[in-house]
Amino acid sequence: MAKQLPPGQFETEKWPILHEGDVYPFDESTWDFRLFGDVKEEVSLSYQQVMKLPKTISTIDMHCVTTWSKFDTTFEGIAFREFLRFVELDSDVKYVKIYDYLNQDRFGYSANLPLEVPMGDDALFVYRWKDKHRDWQDIPQNMAIRSALWKGAKWASEIRFMKKDEPGYWEQRGYSMNSNPFKEERFADR
Repeated sequence: MAKQLPPGQFETEKWPILHEGDVYPFDESTWDFRLFGDVKEEVSLSYQQVMKLPKTISTIDMHCVTTWSKFDTTFEGIAFREFLRFVELDSDVKYVKIYDYLNQDRFGYSANLPLEVPMGDDALFVYRWKDKHRDWQDIPQNMAIRSALWKGAKWASEIRFMKKDEPGYWEQRGYSMNSNPFKEERFADR
């Protein structure tokens, strides 16, 4: 099946936009990953605990709201759904917000999305990747765990489970809450 380029997008082999702000100085001994919000009990996991979780490999096409598309990139990581085994969600949780470090603030950046969206094999906390030009590339230690796809958050630090949606970092700055590239949903106000 031929790859489909969304309207208004351009195909690239590069990574045009990598991150906002400073690169997070990852330290395995002090890093932790928190699951909180509308849950029965908050949980905090160490890097070692996270890396013991089952791994998933997924090849996806990426379509960024900033108009670039990169086809056939393969990621290895931990599926979002693996973290659900550690928390009991309140019955009416429908959204999540993934937080990550921005300029050393663990809540500096966030990505919001409906809970059902990251339940498949294409929503991963990634630690390595490859494409047709490169064999497996580890994500450098200073990048910690990186969540990829649909709305990406790098250097993830927390998952907050929520009953109501609220805008993430880019949505607070005017980007679409949905960001569907095939519908050209780039900005909140067209």
